[in-house]
Parts: sequence; structure tokens; C-alpha cells
Amino acid sequence: MRDVESLIETMASQLRELLARHKMTEPALIGIHTGGVWVAEQLHAQLGVTTPLGRLDISFYRDDFSRIGVNPQVRPSELPFDVENRHLILIDDVLYTGRTVRAALNELFDYGRPASVLLAVLVDRGGRELPIEANAAGAHLTLSPDQHVRLTGPDPLQLLVQTIP
Repeated sequence: MRDVESLIETMASQLRELLARHKMTEPALIGIHTGGVWVAEQLHAQLGVTTPLGRLDISFYRDDFSRIGVNPQVRPSELPFDVENRHLILIDDVLYTGRTVRAALNELFDYGRPASVLLAVLVDRGGRELPIEANAAGAHLTLSPDQHVRLTGPDPLQLLVQTIP
């Protein structure tokens, strides 16, 4: 597999093309904690976006919250800009079932109604349970159900594919 830096460059290229095609100027980038924030920080710099980076912690919006409880590292979400009528790029490290993205969208709409939301992911591994699709992806992987993709970091960012017994 290519290194994380080249995957982020691929994402940046895809996003530049989408932004130009849809004439979206100065979008706001929002990373989903934790891996999505690490990827978003890199994309933010590569795209030269001047709007401060947003960060979402979706712990309380997860549909399995009552089953798994609170993540021991819950952080406050930070959106240092107005979401209302703004073009947003939501960023995560791995897109699998779509449930994390659904939770992030639920939280975003509590802040206001954006003009649009693009989804960018480092890895799209398939296996969707919800009708959610990435607009930009660094890589598409086909993995078996016993394989797991994990981003470690933040310095250096490394992508690991592990088999879970």
C-alpha cells in the first residue's frame, strides 16, 4: 500500500477538482476525531484553506452509544466558523459501514444547515450499511470482514491493515 502522505495528496487533488467543478470557494474543513482530524490537518495545509479547521467528536451521536458507553477520550467539538449556508468538507480516516459519517452529519446539522457537505476519506474499505459514499478517497480497499484498517499517529501517520482473530 502507498504511504499515507501520497494518499492525502490523492485526496487533495480530487478535492481541488471537485471544488473547481462546483465553483466552491473557501470551504470549511472538518475532521472527525481522532484519525479524521489528523488527515484533515494535512489536507488543510495542502489545500491552502484559510478558514480554521473544525473538529468533531461524535461520541454522543453514535447509534451504539447506549451499548458501548462514553469513549474515555471524549473531546468537545470545535467549529470556529458558522456552518449555516457554508460549503463543508467532512474528513475521516476510514469509511466502512457509514455509521460514523451519519453521526457526524447529525451533529453538523445541530449547528446549522450547510450549503453542501463533501465527504473525503483516507480509505474507503467498502462494507456499507448505510447509503453513504465518499466524494474523495485516497484509496479503495477490498477487505474481508475479519480485517480492520487503522490509522495511527499523528506523527508519523501510518496506515495498518490487521486481521482480527
